[in-house]
Amino acid sequence: MKTVIFASTNKDKLKEIGEILSSKDIELKTMSEIGFSDEIDENGEDFTDNALIKAKAVESYILEKMPEFKDYIVLADDSGLVIDYMGGMPGVQSHRWLGDRTYPQAMTDVMNEMKDVPDEKRGARFVCAMAACVYGREPLIVKEKVEGMINREMRGSEGFGYDPFFYVPEYGCTTAEMTRQQKNEISHRGKAMRAMRDLLVKENVL
Repeated sequence: MKTVIFASTNKDKLKEIGEILSSKDIELKTMSEIGFSDEIDENGEDFTDNALIKAKAVESYILEKMPEFKDYIVLADDSGLVIDYMGGMPGVQSHRWLGDRTYPQAMTDVMNEMKDVPDEKRGARFVCAMAACVYGREPLIVKEKVEGMINREMRGSEGFGYDPFFYVPEYGCTTAEMTRQQKNEISHRGKAMRAMRDLLVKENVL
């Protein structure tokens, strides 16, 4: 059995990863379950940098504190919303950009700012970079995205974060109106997790 440690404290992300990676041959653990509680400075220039920073931080902890534990895979993702009208913001700042605002407050601010922006200029995408550190190997990296647009109102109660105002024309709804299964099938994180799973199988890690 392989132990997969997901380098995040985000419970919603953990739930999504667990659903996609579900297997009797895989044991999914959180950082806290292996005793890791340090703050990780995500100071990378892009999503890939930050995913690597998180994965390497947890791997370093394992090598220092648990040197006998070599049958592991450390997974980390960095993801965010890229809005064309805002020059790519919030991008890698997607969480910090909130400041003291809640997600609904931040989304309301964006929708107000874009209230007169026509549909053809409301393009946006969720991006996810995922890194895997495996004992004795170079890190593996995948990057995926899902294209959509900024909706003119918040709709739906599923998902989390910016889901209620990210509209996917192909499906005619926001990602917060999708079932969890539908979202996992088309989402940036779902695509990245499946691509990483396939890469780990190809590299004979899984």
